[in-house]
Amino acid sequence: MQTIRLQQEQHRECILFFNGWGMDPAPFHALPATGCDLCMFIDYRTLEPVDLQMFAGYDRLHLVAWSMGVWVAAHLLADRADCFATSTAMGGTLSPIDNQRGIPAASYNAMLDQFTAQTLDSFYENMFDSREQLHTFLENRPKREVAELRDELQAFSDAFFNFGPAPDIYQRKIITSRDRIYSARNQLRAWGKNSAEVRNWPHFPFYMLTDWHELLLTQ
Repeated sequence: MQTIRLQQEQHRECILFFNGWGMDPAPFHALPATGCDLCMFIDYRTLEPVDLQMFAGYDRLHLVAWSMGVWVAAHLLADRADCFATSTAMGGTLSPIDNQRGIPAASYNAMLDQFTAQTLDSFYENMFDSREQLHTFLENRPKREVAELRDELQAFSDAFFNFGPAPDIYQRKIITSRDRIYSARNQLRAWGKNSAEVRNWPHFPFYMLTDWHELLLTQ
């Protein structure tokens, strides 16, 4: 797992963002976090405890987790939820490989077993339902090797089936209703109708935003 300071301007607040599978900072540089520093976690081939002492100088911490990062953050920070002023899960669940509450196991395993550069391209296409947004993403696509992305898929599966569903540490849950990776139906089953809000967003919703603050729980 890698920790990357995406925006470090010595603000009093910091957003800790647990990214999805296969990502790096490239697709996210254009999205500002007004008044906040921003720290990104990527690459789940290995999972290590998060040292929150790194962030002890901040007045407030905010947690945002997306896609597979929803499970990773909840798993790694299960006993430290109270360290965050706000916490948001989006486009993912606490049971990420699950026929009813995540990505169906057969679909996940088929992608893993047949993973190629073409598989990756298809995955990117499924993150969007707008050709314009897909084009923007591909111009800023993650710069990671295909082999390591397959290893990350395998390692994530191994970790989930070893540890099981993560505890719910999130104050805010956003269901991405146009999602073609984690279906909206499975997200709804996972969180419950009364516990989540539905947004008309694709799986990769970041081009729908103007600022990271839109993902924070309103205080």
